[in-house]
Amino acid sequence: MKVIIPLAGKGTRLRPHTHVTPKPMLKVAGRPVMDYVMDDVQRLGNVEQVVYITGHLKEKVEAYATGAYGLPSVFVEQRVQDGTAGAVALAREYVDQPVLIIFVDTIFDADLSIVNSVDADGIIWTKEVEDYQRFGVVVTDADDHMTRIVEKPKDPISKRANIGLYYIRNWKLLYEGIAHVLQQPANKGEWYLTDAFQYMIDHGAKIKVVDVDGWYDAGQVETYLDTNRVILEKGRARRPATLGEGAVIEEPVYIEDGAVIEHARVGPNVSVLAGTRIAHASVSHSIVGGNSTIEHCTLSHSLVGDRVVLRHVHGTASAGDDSVVEGSAAL
Repeated sequence: MKVIIPLAGKGTRLRPHTHVTPKPMLKVAGRPVMDYVMDDVQRLGNVEQVVYITGHLKEKVEAYATGAYGLPSVFVEQRVQDGTAGAVALAREYVDQPVLIIFVDTIFDADLSIVNSVDADGIIWTKEVEDYQRFGVVVTDADDHMTRIVEKPKDPISKRANIGLYYIRNWKLLYEGIAHVLQQPANKGEWYLTDAFQYMIDHGAKIKVVDVDGWYDAGQVETYLDTNRVILEKGRARRPATLGEGAVIEEPVYIEDGAVIEHARVGPNVSVLAGTRIAHASVSHSIVGGNSTIEHCTLSHSLVGDRVVLRHVHGTASAGDDSVVEGSAAL
């Protein structure tokens, strides 16, 4: 099996952090988001090659993925951001067998091993949601085979949201569909992979729809922080070996050894990387990078990068790497 991982996007909703870090490499509970997905890929045991579709900060993605996963890999640059169909089209020369396609700005709870026994032409994984108007939803027949995908429907024709995880056994028909899509007029400058799936269905393919147990978005600040909370609650929480004087920890937290917490309250739902010092402060529902300093602050629902200095800052902050923000001590 081949695996295609498109990750060329700029992550504009997570700026300023994605100016210097690719979105899939931002950390949740101390690990890059893409690590959680790649754990599942590695467990499959029958992956012949991973094709990464890169773009923004591609050198960082290539350096990290080459060293982290131990899977045969190739990197293809997507120079023009022309949509998901355009991204997957770039992997064509490497695909000669069934393919797993994963968009890695989310974390999911799914049993990928079912790809080894499915008798359909493919699988699309979904998650039932109440706010279906925000998503592309998958409509199915009585046998749970996809009939169509509708983007942001006004009427509740389905609540099964497309989560960006697909297995295609009939890879030849997939690429026939992608070629067809790319010949059509672009939709606001983009061509969508889901239109290629629709082509497959219209030409007789059966794509099974399977619900995941959990789906956690890391593509914008609010959902990224909430995903950190979920992962902490699911067992990723840890306390450091030692705490400084006056430290109060409210679980769950992920605090690496080498972080210094003194005369401060940290938690709940906080991740702190090594080398960071939090003193005379309160931090909750936040992610803090490494080698940063937070003093005399009260922070909540904040994203703090690496090597950041925050003093006398109160409320919500989004401070990218190497930022310095000093408020008024009078506050």
